[in-house]
Amino acid sequence: MRSDITTKRVYHDPDPADGHRVLVDRLWPRGLTKDAAAAIDAWAKDAAPSPELRRSFHSGECDFAAFEKAYRQELESADASVFKDLGTAERLTLLYASRDTSQNHAMVLAEFLRERDPGR
Repeated sequence: MRSDITTKRVYHDPDPADGHRVLVDRLWPRGLTKDAAAAIDAWAKDAAPSPELRRSFHSGECDFAAFEKAYRQELESADASVFKDLGTAERLTLLYASRDTSQNHAMVLAEFLRERDPGR
């Protein structure tokens, strides 16, 4: 059982305290080399928002509250296999490329996962 889920920009240096590091973006981050990918344990691109929702949010068509609601609906209806790459390590770090560290899909996903297993 996990005791902690955190989020972190994929461009920040890895830390041993990160635990299982999973990239949760649908697209490979710009400028990230395959060598840098050695610090990524898994790529759970199917756990990212749908391309349509991502485009809608980034273009400004919907605000963060609407994005969060729609993304949570996608997560609720997702097949369990979407979450398989997140692993079972005690500590999980969700990696994302977004510059916005206060409103991004990784934060929504982390909160969703915490709610699914409140014992964390």
